[in-house]
Amino acid sequence: MPKPPSSLLRRAPRRSLQHAATSSDSVQITTLPNKIRVATESTPGHFSSLGLYVDAGSRYETNANSGVSHFLDRMAFKSTTTRSDLEMATAMDKLGGQIMCSSSREAIMYQSSHFQQATPQALSLISDTVCNPSFLQDELEAQRDAARYEIREVSSKPEMILPEILHEVAYNHKTLGMPLLCPENRVNFIDDKTLRSFMKEWYRPERMVIAAAGVQHDQLVELVDKYFSGINASPSTEPATLLGTGRATYTGGHRFIHDPESEFDHLYVGFEGVGIHDDDVYTLATMQVLLGGGGSFSAGGPGKGMYSRLYTHILNHYPQIDHCASFHHIYTDSALFGLYATFVPNTPLSRTNNSGGLTPQQVLPHLVHQLSLLLYSPLPDVELKRAKNQLKSSLVMALESRSVEVEDLGRQILVHNRKIPVSEMCARIDEVDHHAIRRVANRIFGPESKNKATVVVMGNEDVDDYKMTLKKYGVGGYA
Repeated sequence: MPKPPSSLLRRAPRRSLQHAATSSDSVQITTLPNKIRVATESTPGHFSSLGLYVDAGSRYETNANSGVSHFLDRMAFKSTTTRSDLEMATAMDKLGGQIMCSSSREAIMYQSSHFQQATPQALSLISDTVCNPSFLQDELEAQRDAARYEIREVSSKPEMILPEILHEVAYNHKTLGMPLLCPENRVNFIDDKTLRSFMKEWYRPERMVIAAAGVQHDQLVELVDKYFSGINASPSTEPATLLGTGRATYTGGHRFIHDPESEFDHLYVGFEGVGIHDDDVYTLATMQVLLGGGGSFSAGGPGKGMYSRLYTHILNHYPQIDHCASFHHIYTDSALFGLYATFVPNTPLSRTNNSGGLTPQQVLPHLVHQLSLLLYSPLPDVELKRAKNQLKSSLVMALESRSVEVEDLGRQILVHNRKIPVSEMCARIDEVDHHAIRRVANRIFGPESKNKATVVVMGNEDVDDYKMTLKKYGVGGYA
């Protein structure tokens, strides 16, 4: 996060601020009187990042306002009551970096990366777009057209739309099953009233974190006090997380999307994992790396996942399979863990070309077998060690990016109310052994777990009876 020179800060009289304990030597956290949290990580550098992270997002939507998070994302940094659209755009250009908004299922973030001296200006812009939006009709209309285009683009790409459908099926179109993109039939219903109502309900200071990397803590606290102290805390004493929404309820299920013109068929098999607060999250993350996978062609080699199980057991043996990988989507109170494959379909054309297409019913046992191996077969130490090293290195390397570092800080304070040091994460990963892998595999998709699968198929034909296949391999609660 940018570190503003003291000469650029207008030092107002200090107010009484509640100071929280630091998470580590490099992280400081202060809670302002209105409950907004300010967190900084003292990392040196000339370029800085800061962000506002709001405990909001599509999981908090209902059928009546579905799509509002998507539009809040699109309407960010448009006209406000203090800046015109042109003035906002000009001010953003002057930052000398980049500023953006992004919405997800559990958070909406406004983040800027810029030279240190631009920190006051960046926070001013973020404050303005959050506290003083105009939501002008002509700007809304322009974003409706842009949203329709975006929806069409995403819907035409299976690798982008299928994870969305997977969530819808897994959570029965509620909470984590609410769509990230505004449904097309809802685009015209997102208006000024809908946007302001959602912001009033969820954009409360106790649900906000302002985080920065590379900024002096006291300077940022003063800036946040200046720009955000006018937002009043909610009188509610309930915990902010999941306030008024209830926990995500996983149901599992099955959906087939018939697409006979598709070049490839697609098959997803998933189970409910554990939430971010669960101690088993590190073991499940290790399992995901252990399974690994990717595309049938990769420019990588050793160290790029080419020795993961889905490569060595599936991709290297079946040229008809174009892509096969594991996935792990983690949330506050739930997760989705599983495997997917993209493959040449078994059609008259593929048979004519001797390309030997496959059916979903033929591919499904290969995916389920990989899960069953974690339940019933010994895990070689060399594989487990390799997966743990890859997971640790991916964590460390990702945090080399200043923008990723500040996003990680903001989201962790939002979820844990502290920053978990990467050294602590690596230590937890080191603790994972083959007993933990077997135990967590049984917890998530073992026969005694009673957990049901989520199966999504897109392409020429559907799977016949996925429950029988799972039962045959002793996977999932289908005994």
